[in-house]
Amino acid sequence: MILLHGGGPGANASSNWRDFIPLLSGDYRVLAPDLVGYGRTDHPEDMPPTLIGWLRLRVNQVLALMDELGIERAHLVGNSMGGALAMHLVMAAPDRFARISLMGSAGGSAHRTPEVMRMVSFYKDPTISALENLTRWFVHDESALSESISSIVEQRYREVMRPEVRRSYERFFSAVSTPAEAAVPPSALRRMPHPFLIVHGREDRFVTPDSSVYLQQHLPNAELHVFPHCGHWVQIERARDYAALLRHFLADAS
Repeated sequence: MILLHGGGPGANASSNWRDFIPLLSGDYRVLAPDLVGYGRTDHPEDMPPTLIGWLRLRVNQVLALMDELGIERAHLVGNSMGGALAMHLVMAAPDRFARISLMGSAGGSAHRTPEVMRMVSFYKDPTISALENLTRWFVHDESALSESISSIVEQRYREVMRPEVRRSYERFFSAVSTPAEAAVPPSALRRMPHPFLIVHGREDRFVTPDSSVYLQQHLPNAELHVFPHCGHWVQIERARDYAALLRHFLADAS
């Protein structure tokens, strides 16, 4: 199982998946890479000028990782930006992937909310208080966080202030000209016969649930589960419930 993280400020594989991996690792070999432009992986000097160019870099990265580790076929779990990447991986190499779960996924038909606009323009005012606000907005109920808000913000702030992380983040989001550019076309979605489990938090204000409704309408073998009282971080706010759904979904593949 390959877990693909989201794209907010300070995001990386550890911050997205650290507490979720133990819920799955007893049943699956779980990989969670930092994606190009995030965390401790490459931050290329010659960055793509377009969203599609960034997605192609990350598609090539994941496929190269699978080749290097001798993984012929894997399940995918994609959060937010990682969900859009999961669908592009299926388009590029459909035979390499079995079952896919999308969580608060980008790639649907969604409008930019005020929260998203604050996220993509974070470096216009890169203060720790601005990052704390974003972190609070990612969840519906802050008590679901296993650590204090201040601890999470301190960790993510150290990450966002690394010069290479800032450079990649600003270049990536400047490459997205309109929300429609990020949407996966219905013509592509209907050509993905893979089983999809789509999950979304009802109170998600970064990728609103209508994005997942769009995906479920066009993917031929998709089921959709919406968690009430839950924001953008389903894997944190509803970790055990989501893990149980995911295990049940993946068990049907055996």
